[in-house]
Amino acid sequence: MTVGRAEVCAVVLAAGEGTRLRPLTERLPKALCPVGNVPLLDRALHRLAGLGLVGPGRVAVNACYLGDQVVEHVGDRAHLSVEPGDPLGTAGGVANLRDWIAGRGVLVGNADAYLADPARPPGPDIAALLHDWDGDSVRLLGQPAPDPAAPGTFDGHVFTGFSLLPWRLVRELPVGFGDLVRALWRPAEAAGALTVVPYPGTFYDTGTPADYLAANLHAAGGGNLVDPTATVTGRCRSAVVGAGAVVHGDVERAVVWPGATVGPGEHLRDAVRAGTALTVPGTPPSPGRGSL
Repeated sequence: MTVGRAEVCAVVLAAGEGTRLRPLTERLPKALCPVGNVPLLDRALHRLAGLGLVGPGRVAVNACYLGDQVVEHVGDRAHLSVEPGDPLGTAGGVANLRDWIAGRGVLVGNADAYLADPARPPGPDIAALLHDWDGDSVRLLGQPAPDPAAPGTFDGHVFTGFSLLPWRLVRELPVGFGDLVRALWRPAEAAGALTVVPYPGTFYDTGTPADYLAANLHAAGGGNLVDPTATVTGRCRSAVVGAGAVVHGDVERAVVWPGATVGPGEHLRDAVRAGTALTVPGTPPSPGRGSL
C-alpha cells in the first residue's frame, strides 16, 4: 500500500517465547495463544488485512521459539522469516527482513498486542498511524500513561503494539540481537522525529497471566464466549471456552483452552486451564487501559 509518498509493508513480530506466560508458552508460542478463541497472531493479521495489507508480498511474520508451529499456522498467508538459534529481538527481527522490505516503510506490529476499539473495526482502528505520514519520521501507537514521566513512556504515552518506521532507518539496522526502543525509537525521539498517535480503544499487551486473562474477558464482552464444538455441562460465568474443550465443573472469569478439560466438582476462577491439569492463575484483572 502507498501512504503519502511512501510504499508501506508490514511485519508482525512473533518470534518471542513469552517467558512471563510460562508454563502456557511451553505448549504454544505466545503469538499463538488464543484470546477470545482467536490466536493473537491471527488478530494481528486480521488488523493488517483491514488496512489492505495481505499476502506474502506485503506482510511478513518472523518466527523463532517453537517456530515450526508459527510456520505451519501462517502457511502462505505471509512471508516467513525463521530466525535460527535465539530470537533476534524486535530490531534484529526487522533487520533480518531488510531484503524483503526492500526500500519500503514498515508498519511493525507485536503479535501479543490485544487492541479493541468499539467505534472502529480492526485495521481502521489504527489507520490514524498511517494518515498523512511523511515517509521519513517514526510513529508509535500509544495511550496516555498513568504516570507520564514514568520510564518507558514516549511523550507521556505507553506504547500499544504498533509502530511505523521509515526505510532510511530500517536499512541501517544491524542484523543481530537488538530492540527497536534503543535502536530507533529513542534516537528518533531525541532528534524530534518521533510522533505518538493516540489509540482510543482498549489495549492489553497479554504478556502476564493477569493481562492475558483480562484480554480474554474483554473479548468475551462480559459474558461467555463458548466455541460451538465445546461440551459444557457445568456452569460458566464470564468465561472463554475453546474448541473441543470439556467443562463439567464451575468456570468463572476464566479461560479454558481448546481441548482442555474442567472436571466435575472443579472450580476454575481467575485462571487459565490448558490440557487436563495445567492451571495458570491470574490475579483479578484491572480495567483495560483506554475505553471499555
